[in-house]
Amino acid sequence: MNYDVFNGDADGIIALLQLQLANPISSIKITGVKRDISLLKQVTESKNEHDGDVDAIRVLDISMEKNKTALIELLAKGSKVTYIDHHRSGDIPEDDNLDAHIDLDANTCTALIVDKLLDGQFHEWAICAAFGDNLIAKATELAIAAGLNNTERADLETLGTLINYNGYGAHIDDLHFHPSALFELLLAYPSPFDAIRDVGSPFYILQKLYNQDHVKAVETKAFYDTELVTGFELPDDTWARRISGVFGNELANLSPDKAHAIFTINTDNTYTVSLRAPLSNKQGAGDICSQFASGGGRAAAAGVNALPKEQINDFLTVVENYYR
Repeated sequence: MNYDVFNGDADGIIALLQLQLANPISSIKITGVKRDISLLKQVTESKNEHDGDVDAIRVLDISMEKNKTALIELLAKGSKVTYIDHHRSGDIPEDDNLDAHIDLDANTCTALIVDKLLDGQFHEWAICAAFGDNLIAKATELAIAAGLNNTERADLETLGTLINYNGYGAHIDDLHFHPSALFELLLAYPSPFDAIRDVGSPFYILQKLYNQDHVKAVETKAFYDTELVTGFELPDDTWARRISGVFGNELANLSPDKAHAIFTINTDNTYTVSLRAPLSNKQGAGDICSQFASGGGRAAAAGVNALPKEQINDFLTVVENYYR
């Protein structure tokens, strides 16, 4: 039995999309909202519900560090694991059954790692994922090198942003498409431009819904604003949970020398935090968020799932001091 375990954002979905387009295999899909990254343990749970051994597991765009216990358990049972990612990994286990492709460079993403492994077979999809992961400079560089014109580059950026937008939410019910369902729909398109040309594709559905959420986000005023850091608070509402990460990316691009923190109120009065490092200094976000319970991420973008209200000032102080 095969398993594909992947992040529900643009990078995770498109990384798997490339692998499946190159070599289609039947698999059980395990994914979730973007912040649901402790996914590998679900393989052991699923394995108990299905007869037979695990043939192969592909893990895409989720931190090895956050899934280490489940990974070691699966390897010990003889599972063959291909692990492709760009988040904090911790010590990588030495095991003949583990094929790890980990690159922590702040200017790469999982889909770009897959792109190299496939020798650029679905390069336009990889560029789309890089745009979605807010690697705008890198994606633009790759798009120009691929001979794409301004309109084509803008289209790939829009599609990548929309797929990424769909991954944000506290629960699956917050999303417009379940990530597995969105993956299956996009699998029909060998090129992202095929999806853009099809008026019935998820592109146009997500574009309309994104615009509705975005209008509300841009009306929000910063509650914290210094030379180094800007902070926004969004309400406990589905639109706010959906737009928070992409809104943070947008702010980062508008003010590349500042860090940006989006605080979205949770139902228990804690806050989900999306932190974006300054684009001119793409480091530290993961290290900052890891100092707080339920926090983590990568150098350029990270977050905290449940930050108590009384720790907001502490969080902003840590961010401020880091980039001072």
